[in-house]
Amino acid sequence: MSQKVRVRFAPSPTGPLHIGGLRTALFNYLFAKKNGGDFVLRIEDTDQNRFVEGTEEYIIEALNWCGIPFDEGPGKEGDFGPYRQSERKQLYKAYALKLIEKGKAYYAFDSAETLDQHRKDHEAKGKTFIYNWHNRLKLTNSLSLSNEQVKEKIAAGKDYVIRFKSPENEELKLNDIIRGEIKIDTNILDDKVLFKSDGMPTYHLANIVDDHQMQITHVIRGEEWLPSLALHTLLYDAFGWDAPEFAHLPLIMKPVGKGKLSKRDGEKGGFPVFPLTWNQSEGYREAGFFPEAVVNFLALLGWNPGTEQEIFSLKDLVETFTLERVNKSGARFDPEKNNWYNQQWLQRKSDVELATMFAAELKKEEVSAEPDYIEKVVSAIKERATFVKDFWGLSDYFFEAPSSYNEKAVKKQWKEGTPEIMGGVCTILENIDDFESSNIEEKVKGWISENELSFGKVMPPLRLVIVGDMKGPHLFDIMELIGKEESISRINTAIAQL
Repeated sequence: MSQKVRVRFAPSPTGPLHIGGLRTALFNYLFAKKNGGDFVLRIEDTDQNRFVEGTEEYIIEALNWCGIPFDEGPGKEGDFGPYRQSERKQLYKAYALKLIEKGKAYYAFDSAETLDQHRKDHEAKGKTFIYNWHNRLKLTNSLSLSNEQVKEKIAAGKDYVIRFKSPENEELKLNDIIRGEIKIDTNILDDKVLFKSDGMPTYHLANIVDDHQMQITHVIRGEEWLPSLALHTLLYDAFGWDAPEFAHLPLIMKPVGKGKLSKRDGEKGGFPVFPLTWNQSEGYREAGFFPEAVVNFLALLGWNPGTEQEIFSLKDLVETFTLERVNKSGARFDPEKNNWYNQQWLQRKSDVELATMFAAELKKEEVSAEPDYIEKVVSAIKERATFVKDFWGLSDYFFEAPSSYNEKAVKKQWKEGTPEIMGGVCTILENIDDFESSNIEEKVKGWISENELSFGKVMPPLRLVIVGDMKGPHLFDIMELIGKEESISRINTAIAQL
C-alpha cells in the first residue's frame, strides 16, 4: 500500500503570518485534501531570540478564518507530537552525533573571531570565504585534529558546533515537482552548521528530523528554500532515510516594480499584506474581505487551472488543484483584482446573509430597521458594492431623508417651474392606493405625457429630492421601499428648502 499523503506548514513565530505564508499553507491544505491526506501545523520556534508573543495564536486564527484548519498540530495532538520544535529540542543532538559516527558530520571549534578574520582576508583578495572541502582541513575541527585533541577540547568545555560534511566532486540530481530536474555541483556547497554551540539545532537539522519523524511525504514550501534543497537531500541520504517529494512555490511579487511583495508595499499602496490585523497593519478580515475571496485570489497567485475559470470555492479548489499546474515564475500581486474577487463573492451571497452583516454596520450609524426591510435595501444596492462597508454610503437615503442636496445637481436640475412640477407629482402620488414600483411608474409617466412635459424636467429633479443626489437604483423601487408618506414628505421638504 502506498504511504498516506502527509504535508506540513511550518512557520516561525517571529511575526504575523504574511499573505505569502498563508498561500503556502493553502497549497499544502489543497494538496492534502485532494489526496485524502493530513495537513500538519508545526511551529518552528528554535530561534527563541526572535520569538514574538501571540504569533502562534495569530497563525492558528488566520488558518481557521480562511477555512483551512490543520488536522494535527499544537492543541490538536496527533500521533506525531509535540508540534512545537522547542518542545522537541532534546531529540536533535542524538541525530547530530549519529551523523558524526557515520562520518557525515564533524565537530568544529573555530571561534567567531577566527572565522571573521578568514572572511575579511578572503574579501581583501576579492574572494568569498566558504567553509567546505577546500579549506576544512586547515581549520580547527575534528577532521584536522586527532581524536585525543577533540576529546580534550570537549572535556574542557570548549564551544563547538557540528557541521555537515558536504561531499566532494559529485553532481546531485534533485527533483522538484514544480521545477523538474535540478543539477548541483557539490563542490560549491558549504559545510552548514547543523547543531549550534547553544545546544540548539539549526533549522536544517530540526526540519529534516521532524519531517522524517512526522512521516511527511511532500514538502511544499516557498522558493526561498530552494538553495537548501541540496543540503536537505544530502541529509536524508546521510541518515539513510527516504526523502519526501519537494515542491517550491513561486514568489509573490510587488504590484509594481521588481522584487518580492513586502509589508512596505502594502503601506505604500494602501492594501493589506496580512490575513488579520496585526498591531497597526490592517488585515484582510478587518478590511472587509470575505475569507472565500482571500482563498480564491491566493490560489490563483502562481497556480493556473488551465481554463478561463476565475471563481473557485474551497471545494472547487480541492477538486481542481494539482502541483503540476503551479508556475515556476513569480506571481504579481494585484490589489485591484483582489477587490474584484471580493465583489464577485459579495454578489454570490444571499440577501439574508448580507443583511445580517449590514445590520451590524447600521448599528454603528445608530440606525435601526426591520430585517426584511434591510434585506430589500441590500437587494437593491448590492450590485454596486465591493464590500459590505460600502452599503451605508450606497443606501443611507433608504433609512434617512436627505438633510442636504448635491450642489452641482441642484444647479443643473432645480429650475424655474421645478417646484410646481414637483407639486404636481405630489398630487399624483397622494392618489395612488397601490404604492408599488411599477404602478407608481405608470401613473407618474402617464401624467408627464398627458401634460406634455419632458422626462428630463421631471425625473432628475425627482431623484434629487428623494435621494439628495443623482445616485441610486431604479427611482420607483426606492419610492416603493421608503413608502408613500415618506416620498411625499421628501418632495414637500425640498420644495420648501430649495
